[in-house]
Amino acid sequence: MLEREEIEERMEKDIGEWDDIYRNARNPKSLGGWPFLHHGSLYRGLSLSTRAQRLSSDDVDAVGRLPILNDTYYRDILCEIGGMFSVANKIDDIHKAPWIGFQSWRASGRKVSLSKNAEEVLEKAIHENPKGDVIYFWACLDMDGGIVGKNDLLTFWSTCDIMNAGRCRTAFEDAFRRTYGLPSNIEALPPMPEGGGRWSALHSWVMPTPSFLEFIMFSRMFVDSLHSLQVNSSKTSDCFLGFSAPQNKHCYCRLLEVLVNVWAYHSARKMVYIDPHTGSLKEQHPIEHRKGSMWSKYFNATLLKSMDEDLAEAADDDDHPYRPWLWPLTGEVYWQGVYEREREQRYRLKMDKKRKTKEKLLDRLKHGYRQKTLGG
Repeated sequence: MLEREEIEERMEKDIGEWDDIYRNARNPKSLGGWPFLHHGSLYRGLSLSTRAQRLSSDDVDAVGRLPILNDTYYRDILCEIGGMFSVANKIDDIHKAPWIGFQSWRASGRKVSLSKNAEEVLEKAIHENPKGDVIYFWACLDMDGGIVGKNDLLTFWSTCDIMNAGRCRTAFEDAFRRTYGLPSNIEALPPMPEGGGRWSALHSWVMPTPSFLEFIMFSRMFVDSLHSLQVNSSKTSDCFLGFSAPQNKHCYCRLLEVLVNVWAYHSARKMVYIDPHTGSLKEQHPIEHRKGSMWSKYFNATLLKSMDEDLAEAADDDDHPYRPWLWPLTGEVYWQGVYEREREQRYRLKMDKKRKTKEKLLDRLKHGYRQKTLGG
């Protein structure tokens, strides 16, 4: 029942009127981009380092928006998703459009960045299908794994294992279990289909802005759980997802690069691949084929919001599960208690202002209004 309701909700969601979407699509803020992409109507640079920010541009200063990125350790282990955290942090300050997207600078090097024709097709697709929760992506996960002569068909999880020193599944399962507080006898590795189809890579995709914020909400909690595993490891100096020095330096990056697929698949988002050169569109992993396989209950927006508020309350009470606790550093910390405290503070200021005004009025009635003499 929950799965069917989730699917119906995703398919009927109205993202916004096309007039608003199109007007904002021509605005540089409508799509986020990584540094040094072509700076046309659809792109805006996102600098993960103040030194990389271009002069005389409207690049988003990720470090300024999320101070944790000023720490090279965290910036290196989070990579591009750290930039996404910075954009999501008080997003209304920089992005008010109903759709948002990202394209990694690495997409150009791998010759999978969007062509002008593909950009136009993407805009048209959004124009003609304003309803429904969909993610368009154009850089794909390499399912060959670079293994010459290997005949076994690689799956999503086996490919992720290859990218992460053979420990992707183990790390993902442990982090997922910790995120939701699942007991050891409950399965905690979300199933992914093994029968072909494309998966997103390189953080190069477009989705509705509300969906993006929901993805970030889940990602912040998952990353925090993943980080806690590393912090509590007996070898905290070694990355459990890498072998080489570069892999250790960018410990979580390769796993986080494919996280959007698990979230999109199990939260009943429509997944559409757009060929970056021709602009041809093809749905991947159709929702009707996922029925019975999705773990919708774990990706329900109401549940995620409740979990987010629980973490915010713990942070507000200085009840940290480990130190330094990563989650509060990756974005907004907000729960009902913060709202009530802010409302109470506003009320106190209002009452204090009224009290001072009343005292001033009584003083004038008692002593009379004393006007200063001219030149006095």
